[in-house]
Amino acid sequence: MPKISEETLNNWRKPPSDTEETKLNNAERMVKDAIREDDTLSSKSTRVFGQGSYANDTNVKVNSDIDINVQYTGGFYFELPEDIEEKDIGLDKFSASNYSFDEFKDDVEKALISKFGDDSVDRDDKCITISGNSYRVETDVVPTLELRRYRKNETYISGAKFVTDEGYDIENFPEQHIENGKNKNSNTSRRFKRLTRIHKKLRYKMIEDGVDIDDDITSFLLECLVWNVPNRIFNNYDTWTERLKESIRYIYQKTEDKKGSKEWGEVSDLLYLFHGSRKWSRKDVKNYMIQAWNYLEY
Repeated sequence: MPKISEETLNNWRKPPSDTEETKLNNAERMVKDAIREDDTLSSKSTRVFGQGSYANDTNVKVNSDIDINVQYTGGFYFELPEDIEEKDIGLDKFSASNYSFDEFKDDVEKALISKFGDDSVDRDDKCITISGNSYRVETDVVPTLELRRYRKNETYISGAKFVTDEGYDIENFPEQHIENGKNKNSNTSRRFKRLTRIHKKLRYKMIEDGVDIDDDITSFLLECLVWNVPNRIFNNYDTWTERLKESIRYIYQKTEDKKGSKEWGEVSDLLYLFHGSRKWSRKDVKNYMIQAWNYLEY
């Protein structure tokens, strides 16, 4: 008999409360207010939107902080297809921005301190955190610039890019992530996001019970792994016990060698999950799935 009952898994599949969208909207609003009230940023072209588990509706109670993207749109980073030069798609007509990403992040930090106070704002390598209190949830603000991934026909896919304080480039496509998650959820009778929450809750429960989980097995990684599980596993089994078991089995089998998960991507489907310098590896994932299988006593 599995260690975790069907009743418990059925509870794990649910979002933490009915107020999650309200919390996200409140976080977006208070950050927008900070940007609008700042003398420097109010004159800049920016947009503010939610990203991460709250925006994707895959958060669980234990990871309750909210991610807000503050994007400067008065300039952009770009990527070109192979054998294409800037002049081929008209980029040579753009002048370089005289407002750097470092300046933008500094200005966002100053605006947040002005709004919430120095004691409530903490700058990290990747983001700027606004501490939570009795009337707001802890919020990670991520300053970014637009990233344009150009096609040969001069159209482009819009994403986000930022440089960490330690000098590392990070790029992602949060809005495509949200859209693809919604589509997967629709195609699996709303089971994708529910099974994702179960996987996240399982990880926290294993840690709580003393299982030594690799730090590189993140909530974001788990969501991407579940997104790569075929729809049949969500749709062809009748219980959460079976869906969880078969998803673990599938992920383990596909990460045993490079070929099985070579084409796996993030939920955005615009970045590979295991290519390049990722903090996790197939071996990490395979070992974690063994840990989960053994913990659940399958």
